[in-house]
Amino acid sequence: MLDQRFYWGTIRKAIVAFGNIFNSITIERKDANGNTVGTQRVPLSYSPKQKFLARIQQQPDVDFNQFNVILPRMGFELTSIMYDPNRKVSPIQQTRNLNSAVTASAQYAPTPYNLKVTLYVYARNQDDGLQIIEQILPYFNPDYNLTLKAIPELNIQNDLPVILESISFQDQYEGDFITRRAIVWSLDFLLKLNFYGPVNKQGVIKKVLTNTFNDLTSAQLQKITIETDPATANVTDNYGYISNFEDF
Repeated sequence: MLDQRFYWGTIRKAIVAFGNIFNSITIERKDANGNTVGTQRVPLSYSPKQKFLARIQQQPDVDFNQFNVILPRMGFELTSIMYDPNRKVSPIQQTRNLNSAVTASAQYAPTPYNLKVTLYVYARNQDDGLQIIEQILPYFNPDYNLTLKAIPELNIQNDLPVILESISFQDQYEGDFITRRAIVWSLDFLLKLNFYGPVNKQGVIKKVLTNTFNDLTSAQLQKITIETDPATANVTDNYGYISNFEDF
């Protein structure tokens, strides 16, 4: 079963699409009169929360200019992957794509999984954090839909619901007044993803023979030949071209 190598980059595509949602958030700096004196784009990276907090603790001095430019900042990480039985479909369903007159590509129904991703918002004051959060929340009611090109070979595109499940807030401020304050918002998201197996090559069925009863009360059988090639057919129906009709 596991002798076919394939890789569709499913998780990678989902993570990249998720990061693009939050890649253009900016904040404004204002003076005492309420005038805008500057605009700053909030950097975004794939990074664990603990690693970034450790970096804050290594530079606790509020007057350390090189570190001041890092905040505010956002980071996100994949935290878990879980099977989703609520979206399960029949595993024998197939998606097919005709490659030529004699071959076709086929793939079985995908396996549904849920990915949990946490987005962290780091700020050195409350206003910076609130500006970022307020630019995120209105788009999740509680989900936001993305479109992924899952299998290019079969032209399969999937909707990827990104659901905001919960929000938490931490104000980590311990020590004296020169110790750096760390304000961290944590937003937990659920991504409904589909994992696809390998694409199989199949032959095209061009001719089918079947026996049917013309009348349930009689023993007379009729032979119907159905072809998919319209050039050799005389009569058509919704399922193909009936080229021959014979009595036994």
